[in-house]
Formats: sequence, C-alpha cells, structure tokens
Amino acid sequence: MKKLILTAFMGIGFLGFSQNLKNEPNGREDKSLLVKTDNAELEAKKKAAEEKAKLPKPYDPKADAEKDIQALIAKAKKEKKNIMIQAGGNWCIWCLRFNQYVQTTPELKNIVDKNYVYYHLNYSPDNKNEKTFAKYGNPGEKFGYPVFIVLDSNGKTIHIQQSDVLEEGKGYSLEKVKEFFNKWAPAKS
Repeated sequence: MKKLILTAFMGIGFLGFSQNLKNEPNGREDKSLLVKTDNAELEAKKKAAEEKAKLPKPYDPKADAEKDIQALIAKAKKEKKNIMIQAGGNWCIWCLRFNQYVQTTPELKNIVDKNYVYYHLNYSPDNKNEKTFAKYGNPGEKFGYPVFIVLDSNGKTIHIQQSDVLEEGKGYSLEKVKEFFNKWAPAKS
C-alpha cells in the first residue's frame, strides 16, 4: 500500500513539474524575466561605472604609506589634531562616494578640517600596503572598504570603524557621519 501511494505521489509530482515547463506553445520556457534581470544588472553596472569615472580619485597607489603616516603624526602633534585614515582604493565606489560626500558637504568638511589630518590609505593590486595594514590588524579584510582607522596625535590607534553603519540608501547619512567624526575628534582643552 505504501509503495502504491508513493508511486502515485511521484507520478502526480512529475506530471505537475512537466506542466510547469510548458509556459509557451511548443514547450519553450519564457526567459523574458531572465533577460530583464540581466538588462537591469547591466544598466546598474553601467551607471556605477559612469559615477565612478566622474568622482575624484584620492588614493595614490605609488605613495609610501609608512612615510606619509609618520609625516601626518608630526603634523597632527603640531596642530593638536587626530589622524583620520580612510583605507580603500580608487576601484571602490563606496570609498569614492564617501570622499566626495565629505568634501562637498560643508558641515562635514568643517568638522574634518578642524579636528583631523586626513589620509587616504591605498589598497589595490598595484599597492596593497601590506605592512601598513598589518600594523592596524588588516581591518579591510574584516570590514571591507572603506574602513576608517582613527589615530591620536601620537599615532596610536584609538578606533577602527566599518563604513556600512554610516550608509543610508546609495550614500551616507549626514547625522551618522557627523556623529562618527565628532566622537573621535581630539578633546579640546
């Protein structure tokens, strides 16, 4: 009896499955949804590439990060500021968006200029800056890019921040970014 019921269910299941494949006459599947998805994906990639091409490229793959950061520490001590390292690369749309957002939002630019010496630490096939990233625990491997490394004026790491918590839609939240910059600014005496 169990075999008969099992055979009946298998037969009905096979019949139902074979009927789903016949969406059009001649038994051809309707692939229009797949084509629409592919076109939407291609269009999104095209728009992202156009956006990326227009944005400034702040990362320098040829820079000597160790030397640059040592110079920043001296400058930060002199100016009584902290150091904000934005790690990423010119290949990273979110890195470029963040840079553009800060540079073109007067409220944020003012907070940054007042409190930080800012540096774009390059990570790319041309220059992975492995020694520098290792010094900070390779945060890009854990959080992705951009990732922010905040140093005090002596070069001591005081915070590492992933960027996705600062996002809002296809950009960044003004309030979240302001809060982040203000929270890690040096204490003013």
